[in-house]
Amino acid sequence: MMWGYSAEQIRAAEAPHLAAGEPLMQLAAAGLAVAIREEFAEMEDSSTGASVLLLVGSGDNGGDALFAGAELAASGCRVAFAQLGSRTHAAGLAAALDAGATIVDLGDDPVTAVTEAATDADVIVDGILGTGAYRSPALRGIAREAVAALRPLAASPRRRVVAVDLPSGIDPDTGALPDETVLPADVTVTFGAYKAGLLRNPGAMYAGRVVLVDIGLLPDLDGVEPLIVG
Repeated sequence: MMWGYSAEQIRAAEAPHLAAGEPLMQLAAAGLAVAIREEFAEMEDSSTGASVLLLVGSGDNGGDALFAGAELAASGCRVAFAQLGSRTHAAGLAAALDAGATIVDLGDDPVTAVTEAATDADVIVDGILGTGAYRSPALRGIAREAVAALRPLAASPRRRVVAVDLPSGIDPDTGALPDETVLPADVTVTFGAYKAGLLRNPGAMYAGRVVLVDIGLLPDLDGVEPLIVG
């Protein structure tokens, strides 16, 4: 049985933990890194020399991806990241660079740069948008163009896509796709509790296998009426 909650319910559950200074992002990133390693283990060319491309947006999902990338780079994975938002999570950026991750130089043709980086990746990590974009979940600008270009590459059986919390572009509450430019995930690693949009079509069809990482929110959601029970 899976209980799917709204973005606002999740954010309300997170608030006291964040106010107390609990490292929710680091807990989420550690769970994300474990899930990515599990994907490597299931692939023919696993772990040694494995390559990861992080698609990094402006919000906390980008930070989650960067901290997970730092763990992976520190353990010997080749990690590159493309900055597709208007800013980058500062602490996550510093951690990734310190661990040996490299920045994709977007240059004058960002879409080609991201596509070329993806051809060398065993796993593409979608950390562009998360529940913070629930009022306007559709991808825009360079991020949208990059995802549109990556969809054929991501469909290759030799490559896996891991979504951070939910595939970017999906409404976290309804599962709707305001724009069909969404990167289908093989695995979605979601944090704290299931988002309702991951249990409702068409969002569920893009989420792949959903892995829940416990970051300590479940007691706060006890007694909260979920949007959906799946």
